Amino acid sequence: MTAAPDALPPLSGLESARLEWRREEGGEEAPHSTAFDDVYFSRHDGRAESEHVFLAANRLPERFAGWQASRPFVIGETGFGTGLNMLCAWACFEAHAPPAARLHLVSTEKFPLQRDDLARALSAWPDLADRAARLVAQWPEAVTGVHRLWLDARVTLDLHLGDAAERLALLDGRVDAWFLDGFAPAKNPEMWQPELFEAMAVRSRPGATLATFTCAGVVKRGLAAAGFRWRKVPGVGRKREMLAGEIPEPATDRRRESTPWFSPPTPRPARHVAVIGAGLAGATTAAALARRGVRVTLIDREGPGSGGSGNTQGALYVKLAADTNPQSRVYLAGLLHSRRWLEALDPRHELWRPCGVLQLAMSEKEQARQARFLAHHPLPGSVVRGMTADEAARLAGTPIDHDGLEYPQAGWVRPAALCTRLADTSGVSFRQAEVMNMTPEEDGWSLALAEGGRLSADQVVVANATLANRFAQTERLPLQPVRGQISRLALPQGAPELERVICAGGYVSPALDGVLTFGASFVPRDTDTEIRDADHAANLAELEATLPAFVAALRKAGARLEPDHLEGRAALRAASPDKSPYAGPVPDAEAWQRDYAELAKDATRIPDTPGRHHGGLWISTAHGSRGLASAPLCAELIASMICDEPLPLEEPLVDHLHPGRRIIRDLIQGKHKSATARGDGNSS
Repeated sequence: MTAAPDALPPLSGLESARLEWRREEGGEEAPHSTAFDDVYFSRHDGRAESEHVFLAANRLPERFAGWQASRPFVIGETGFGTGLNMLCAWACFEAHAPPAARLHLVSTEKFPLQRDDLARALSAWPDLADRAARLVAQWPEAVTGVHRLWLDARVTLDLHLGDAAERLALLDGRVDAWFLDGFAPAKNPEMWQPELFEAMAVRSRPGATLATFTCAGVVKRGLAAAGFRWRKVPGVGRKREMLAGEIPEPATDRRRESTPWFSPPTPRPARHVAVIGAGLAGATTAAALARRGVRVTLIDREGPGSGGSGNTQGALYVKLAADTNPQSRVYLAGLLHSRRWLEALDPRHELWRPCGVLQLAMSEKEQARQARFLAHHPLPGSVVRGMTADEAARLAGTPIDHDGLEYPQAGWVRPAALCTRLADTSGVSFRQAEVMNMTPEEDGWSLALAEGGRLSADQVVVANATLANRFAQTERLPLQPVRGQISRLALPQGAPELERVICAGGYVSPALDGVLTFGASFVPRDTDTEIRDADHAANLAELEATLPAFVAALRKAGARLEPDHLEGRAALRAASPDKSPYAGPVPDAEAWQRDYAELAKDATRIPDTPGRHHGGLWISTAHGSRGLASAPLCAELIASMICDEPLPLEEPLVDHLHPGRRIIRDLIQGKHKSATARGDGNSS
């Protein structure tokens, strides 16, 4: 057996839906796809059709009313379109489900509507206006991938943008009811392929139901071949018949045959979760769990927003690789996720500002890298775009000498204040303490505290940065401490102001409360947190090299730009050897080394043994200097795993973040090293 290649499609922007508004018999306008020559819905009976075909045929009112599981009820849809089906399902859920129930919507879309078209389409139903407004407000950029939206406290929507079959093949989650929608098979034959039905079958829960408006033969044959049982039932309006059905047992999921070590642990109860570390990684995880109704104890030896998360201001930005790789995809997904999450959390922008980030190309090498990036990644200009030095200067409000990239979705955040806000989330209780060790118990974990006493929890999330591998269960996790010092300059009256975050070798943000923050130093394996004038001097030199005219204007205004006149803060960040975060279940390292020892001899000999983990133990760490772009997404990932939900990333990206990835790499590298020593040339 050989390992499967990365199945991720190219990272790119998507073509928006091409539509026109056609007047129906009653004089009302309805959206019509010009690409597929088909209607999205009829203003006359479109909502009635959605409710009859998808809600009634899937028996959603009665299933919602009886839903008692701790996990959410999951609906999967092929073809989001205007979102009418999802809004109707949401309204049905609110009308029938018990107060503690949750709903998770998963929908694919290859040609997403533009925001204005979406709002116009949904304005046809005034009683859905509030729900439509929440959807429109969070409408994501047209970029391939998973985009998580929080419609309300109990309803989550994951938009998987891209080809339906392709996106469902990458879905890491299971579905209870399917809305098999999309333009008619005669109009859109590319969607209604065997691969679509096969992906649905693999990602179904036992007994999952389905409903679709079409009775086309290709659909009936495809469903039957994938294992679904279908039947014709009465349609609605002009549709005399439609299909409904179910799948008694889902199809065998063979995705893990090439990576059995990444098989997820069996879900277990999560009434009470302890989160160790109250920085960005821990605070975001605590809030994500509490939002799901989990009781959380957030533990830190200092307080919320200390350590590497304790700066008053930090940059929300990423640096994407010129060539597509999983790390860049995670960080871009994280940046877009953080932007939506922050807007939902703090719409008044008290904790952050989406001012945009300019990433300057200060060398010929960086200029070539950025040019290659733009050529390889046709992303929307609202996500990233190239710009000249003159354009950058107009945006930044200061002369700039170099071309670069603009990230309009990025900006700056108050990390310490953000952590404090998250620690105050309802359902989260903070405890100042230091955890010395953890012991598994029959129904959870027991944590020994430094001051004496113990704390019991069903599950535990380790999120204390460089200290995350201090425990027996995590000690095999390679982490590197990195010292970082920022510099802070109090600005005099009349000093110039920046309008954007500027990044090159370091970064500088627009002033906050009259103070300019810039830096930061990057010193691996240095654990000293004392302020150093040498680091201030290095930060000043980097600032002047990046923005010489701005620094000259600061001096002219009377700013004291000497190291001994600066304030600052130094802290430690945690980094992994491959510079990607660790987020997921903690592997039983000794068991992995035994179970997969054969990889050291032959990397193609993959056993069918699922990966063994420390049950109920999770980790989020190694966020480095990009934690504002990675920690919130990793928090959602871990919370979704704990609560048995569909995940907010494609499965290959979930694997990329897995804390056990280094164990497998080292086993295989050991094989390569021995092969090289023998001189057979089989190394990479």
